[in-house]
Amino acid sequence: MNVVWAVLVVLAVTAPAVAVMLFVRRRAPVGSHFSDGDRAAGVFGVLATGFSVLLGFVVFLAFESYDQSRSGAEKEAIVLAQQVETAQLFAQPAADELTAELVCYGRSVVGIEWPQAEAGTQTDEINPWGAELFRTLQAVEPQTASQQSAYDKWLDQRFDREAARSDRIHGAVGVVPTPLWVVLIFISIVIFVFMLFFADPGEGPITQAVLMGSVVSVIVVMLLLINFLNSPFHHGIGGVRPVAMERTLSTIDRELLTAGGALTLPCDDEGNTAP
Repeated sequence: MNVVWAVLVVLAVTAPAVAVMLFVRRRAPVGSHFSDGDRAAGVFGVLATGFSVLLGFVVFLAFESYDQSRSGAEKEAIVLAQQVETAQLFAQPAADELTAELVCYGRSVVGIEWPQAEAGTQTDEINPWGAELFRTLQAVEPQTASQQSAYDKWLDQRFDREAARSDRIHGAVGVVPTPLWVVLIFISIVIFVFMLFFADPGEGPITQAVLMGSVVSVIVVMLLLINFLNSPFHHGIGGVRPVAMERTLSTIDRELLTAGGALTLPCDDEGNTAP
């Protein structure tokens, strides 16, 4: 979340709300529009309680999606590194082919899928390098016990990697449906209008400004928090970034360099298929 923009949004919404409250206060009767303040406070308590319960549920739902995407991204990177190690147990040329395709898979996650997630265009289509890995594996015929063990382990790791990828892209499209956003905004407007009936020229303008400003600012901040959790892929503070996958790719490059391996990668730096 961009903190500067968040502060500007809060101010842009709170300032007009306070201005409206002070304007209504000029024409309001002394003691507010309510003849029974306790009864009005009770009604407001019902509105606030219902809104807070719904808000808490939505925050929990959005946080679960956010955490799932973050954890999935980290696990996907870990499993990718494990698969690179497993690939070294296969016979040549399958070992080098699988290793190269794994590197391309990681590059495509960072260079292609992550920008799509940030732009909100990420789909649940299979990663093309995941398909290439499966086709390459189909041609592998284990000849020794160690190769057979590596083959079985690879299948387990492939399942784990795909499951982690599914968790990662789960939050790319958001989990808070549009009708829920409509309900949250509608209740926020109802609370704002209800607050205007508490306008009282018998109280000071600062008191009335704080009364409206505190309520509106808290509501806006909570809605911004939900939006942040509902869209975890971004460059701002707390955004889910491909740090784990980038670290894994860097580690793989160092290990291959140490081992003296010179792989010919079938992709460019962003994971696109090389011409």
